[in-house]
Amino acid sequence: MSLKLDFKMIKTKFFAIYSFLKVKRITSMVEKITTHQSEEDFRNKDILIYVNGEIVPRDKATISVYDSGFMLGDGIWEGLRLYNGRWIFLEEHLDRLFEAALAIDLNIGLDRNEVRGALEDTRLANDMHTDAHARLMITRGTKVKPFQHPSLSLSGPTIVIIMEHSKVLSVRPIRLSTVPHMRGLPMTQDPKLNSHSKLNCVLACIAAEKAGADEALMLDINGFVNTTNACNFFIVRNGTVWTSTGDYCMNGITRQKVIDVCQANNIPVKEKNFSLVETYGASEAFVTGTFGAQTPVREIDGRIIGDKDLGPITEKIRFLYKELIECENLK
Repeated sequence: MSLKLDFKMIKTKFFAIYSFLKVKRITSMVEKITTHQSEEDFRNKDILIYVNGEIVPRDKATISVYDSGFMLGDGIWEGLRLYNGRWIFLEEHLDRLFEAALAIDLNIGLDRNEVRGALEDTRLANDMHTDAHARLMITRGTKVKPFQHPSLSLSGPTIVIIMEHSKVLSVRPIRLSTVPHMRGLPMTQDPKLNSHSKLNCVLACIAAEKAGADEALMLDINGFVNTTNACNFFIVRNGTVWTSTGDYCMNGITRQKVIDVCQANNIPVKEKNFSLVETYGASEAFVTGTFGAQTPVREIDGRIIGDKDLGPITEKIRFLYKELIECENLK
């Protein structure tokens, strides 16, 4: 009788613990977020995609398995955001795109006006007006043999534009974890090059997730705080906004706009080297990018940053950035 009772108690406790862990796991999964979180939109199942001059349904949008971007990550890209019928800071994105093409000796085959036209044609085909995101991708094209040499790409570039309805979903501030992966030196793979070769950043993000964070905080080659795997990084200390020198990170367009609005509105801002110690002691932290604009950071390596989810300076910068976009749209 005692043995039966003990077994029953053990069974009851086991299922109680199992249920608790299951709920905890589900909660943990729900809480997982990224800096590119957006609301679910059923319209994205039926989007039309630009592929080499043709606009085709999503399930018909294909490229060759011999494409150099698929095989080698040999290509460049830009992410753009649509606001009230216009692509935000389009000219700056085109500057960066054509500079990258020049750097990797890739003839896009289109001039700036033709790229603008391809974006506009795709937007109109999808009947998109605001809260949309475009990923413009250009590779060296299809190869005649599955090897590295660029001379094997004889067909001209592959150009794809994926456009999705994409309203930013702000669930909570993000959590970062410092990882051993670094953005490299310019003579290896220049971090200012927006290339398809993103494995270094993907590995950084995986390491951060394994540590229980949302995304990765990456240092530069000297051990100073640099960037995240997907966005530029800022902190606030004593009322002053700090970001890295810019030597080892993507030359982010949103990053520069944040610096610009700070300078134009008497918010002290510095591009400087700073350490993890200084980062942990910040009163606010946020990341920037075309997709999410300014996303607050609440936790870094288990340290809570500041005393609220959205700090006052981050909030002010968000407001000023939105004002800047409104002004750009009036031009």
